[in-house]
Amino acid sequence: MDQERNSAASNEVDLALDVVEILEKFKSLSDSPDEGGNVYEKVEHLKSQFYRAFNACKAGADEAKVQQLAGLEATFKELYSAYRRDRKMQLEDIEKVKEENYAAKLQIIEELKSLLEKAEDVNHTFPEFRELQNRWKSIDMVPQAKAKSLWETYQHYVEKFYDYIKINNEFRDMDFRKNLEAKTILCEKAEQLAQDTNVVNAFRELQKLHEAWKEVGPVAKECRESVWERFKSATSEINRKHQLYFEQLKVAQKKNLEDKVALCEKAEEIAGCCPDSSGEWNELSKKMDALQAQWKNVGFAAKKENQKIYDRFRAACDKFYNAKREYYSNFKNVMLNNLKLKEDLCQKAEALMLSEDWKKATDQFISLQKQWKQIGPVARKQSDIVWKRFRAACDAFFENKSKHLDEVDEKYGENLSKKMALIEEVKQYVVCEEKERNISAMREFQNRWNAIGFVPFKEKEKVQKEFNDAMDAHFADIRSLESEKKLNKFRRMVMEVKNSGKGDRGLKFEREKLLLKYRKMEQDIATLENNMGFFAKSKNADSMINELEKKIAIAREELARIEEKINIIDSQFE
Repeated sequence: MDQERNSAASNEVDLALDVVEILEKFKSLSDSPDEGGNVYEKVEHLKSQFYRAFNACKAGADEAKVQQLAGLEATFKELYSAYRRDRKMQLEDIEKVKEENYAAKLQIIEELKSLLEKAEDVNHTFPEFRELQNRWKSIDMVPQAKAKSLWETYQHYVEKFYDYIKINNEFRDMDFRKNLEAKTILCEKAEQLAQDTNVVNAFRELQKLHEAWKEVGPVAKECRESVWERFKSATSEINRKHQLYFEQLKVAQKKNLEDKVALCEKAEEIAGCCPDSSGEWNELSKKMDALQAQWKNVGFAAKKENQKIYDRFRAACDKFYNAKREYYSNFKNVMLNNLKLKEDLCQKAEALMLSEDWKKATDQFISLQKQWKQIGPVARKQSDIVWKRFRAACDAFFENKSKHLDEVDEKYGENLSKKMALIEEVKQYVVCEEKERNISAMREFQNRWNAIGFVPFKEKEKVQKEFNDAMDAHFADIRSLESEKKLNKFRRMVMEVKNSGKGDRGLKFEREKLLLKYRKMEQDIATLENNMGFFAKSKNADSMINELEKKIAIAREELARIEEKINIIDSQFE
């Protein structure tokens, strides 16, 4: 439990650091000049990150942490309000400048009108016209609502100047060529933007190119359509990609919302559980932590849904962690009761540790060990003490039992000699061409082996392996055939049942019997593996552990045979 609390505290510290780090980034970013609206987008993104980290840190925080977070939030709100005020003033200043630019461009149009009245004096009017154009280009943005009408009016008088002024061909052609060069460059830039993978940035930059296009004067009539079509083609491609990007973004946001709804449902299901043990709480905590990790990897939903779905998920998490805190606040009494139960088991183990009724006492110790595992945790300062007491009693008994078995092993020397002699006999056997004679010899060797009594425990695995290797060397094909015969016999039985009046019902009955046996075998294996954890890692305990590992290996082989029989029955239903 302490480990879990430490882990939770560590997560809170990390989250708190995230909140402070985001706050520092926000301070730095809010002081930066906003070029093209980029700062505004980043500020809003940081705001979302701040409250996500803030809410995550606040969940489960103690009173001191909550007060600390409240101070950080107040600082953030103050900085954000200051940024909004500054941005508002900046936007107002921009609009004021735009109105001034609008007035300046209107003045240029009026001067252009006046210039048309004396257009016949080429030597004076063309330089003035060029100066007006340069002034027009040097003036920045105007209000969006007036931009189109203003540009059309300006373009009208520019074209009127070129159409009606009696300018010589040299000046006009020179201007046309210069304008064509400028528009060609704009076409090339637009075509490069059409290849840009950042479609949002490409679309934004395209608007600047269109503004620049409007500022460039006309080109020769024979080039007007082609250069415009080139520019328009790149524009269409950028617009198409921009539209496709937002269509795909909409689909992705819809998928993200669906994924987040699914995570909310899982979180709400977990929050609705009522565990009654520390282990169950820990298991549910892992699941909830996994959901939170998945949530971080899911992208944003649509803006109007994103905050709602986050609030729903946060509410489920808060409900779960609040219930968990309440459980552990009442856990002290539970741990005291667990300590009493474990002390009772220690007394029982200590009463049994000198018993020489090996079979009965072993079963009782195994039962005590199972009971120990079923009891929940105790306070950490008592946990090691009571565990070492219980473990000492278990170790004392099993060490005595191991010594006893070692003494018994000394009586098995003769059996070991017999089995070693039989192994040599198997090795000397010459396989003949008569199949039945070989089968008979194989069975005789196996029966004689089984008839010989126990051997010393420490030699059991080694001598058994030597016998198996010798038998496999001479009778591997026959033994495999015997196994296949048994499976064929089982297949014939399955077909008989299927073709009988019982039909599928009979097969299902046979399958259920095998399935019950399979599950029982799985439980036996789990019990054997569980018991291995209670043996001391001493020299005398190694033989007991090896015996359990042998039993587990045999059980797994039997489990595989049962599974193969179940698969044979299942094949009849395909």
